[in-house]
Amino acid sequence: MRAVGYQTSLPIEDDRSLQDITLPQPTPEGRDLLVAVQAVSVNPVDTKVRIRATPAAGEWKVLGWDAVGVVEAVGPEATLFAPGDAVFYAGAIGRQGTNAEYHLVDERIVGAKPASLSAPEAAALPLTTITAWEALFDRLDVRRPVLGAANAILIVGGAGGVGSMATQLAAKLTDLTVITTASRGETTAWSKDLGATHVIDHTQPLAAQVEALGLGAPAFVFSTTHTDEHLPEIAKLIAPQGRFALIDDPETLDISPFKQKSVSTHWEFMFTRSMFGTADIEKQGDLLNEVSRLIDDGTLKTTLGESYGAINAANLKRAHALLESHRAKGKIVLEGWE
Repeated sequence: MRAVGYQTSLPIEDDRSLQDITLPQPTPEGRDLLVAVQAVSVNPVDTKVRIRATPAAGEWKVLGWDAVGVVEAVGPEATLFAPGDAVFYAGAIGRQGTNAEYHLVDERIVGAKPASLSAPEAAALPLTTITAWEALFDRLDVRRPVLGAANAILIVGGAGGVGSMATQLAAKLTDLTVITTASRGETTAWSKDLGATHVIDHTQPLAAQVEALGLGAPAFVFSTTHTDEHLPEIAKLIAPQGRFALIDDPETLDISPFKQKSVSTHWEFMFTRSMFGTADIEKQGDLLNEVSRLIDDGTLKTTLGESYGAINAANLKRAHALLESHRAKGKIVLEGWE
């Protein structure tokens, strides 16, 4: 089968950073689905793993987690899907990725593809949707108020993939006032279109801008990027006994400024359930099925930003380069095999 992989961790400008390759088609076992991949999207985690994870000598590492495709075959213990079913999912960090014609995934972290979306539109959703959903509802527990705080959430990085989904989920499924950050006209417009009530500039101090809105101190802050840079401002603006969540990878994270306000801190990593085989691993499949329903009834919409064409090394290099520039809007999607 065709795939895109690498054998050495290299800068994306290097010709060998991602290569078109041929690999054996895998066989499903246990609760696996073998999915014929139709479309994928690219996430910051792809770029991070490319730099940090070098495969064993002579082996190929295949990246990619978001995928949309059709079930080709199922393992002997699989019961949730059958060959021919259209599915979408975000995969598991410890397995080969979705940048391949055929991919194995545990059926418990898979959802039925939204019928109203094309394959590329659906491929934009799984990883960022799971991350945003778990951060809002499992970690921050935003449906449980913080007494005395403004019923509001600040989402740092509102136009990114996760920020775009978090904005929609908070705006459509809760009564929170949604404040996001952006720094360009196009990303500000994007964020407002997804449901943000207010958009502030993350190149300027955040606390004064939030105060100027006249809402009071927000109960919740969700930081999706550059957390170490924004943490002092977040500590100023968040309400006493508020809740703070992050998803990025600061080299250090000194949360001591939160002590006086008793702010709880939550790290969200959407691969936790699949990595550790948690007792509630199937919640990710349930979540994706619910999101599929919300897409099809018009409550939520795709966050597809750009389509880069077929799934191949050249197009994936372009996507990695844009993500590493931190100027992406929404999600980058690739579709089909040449």
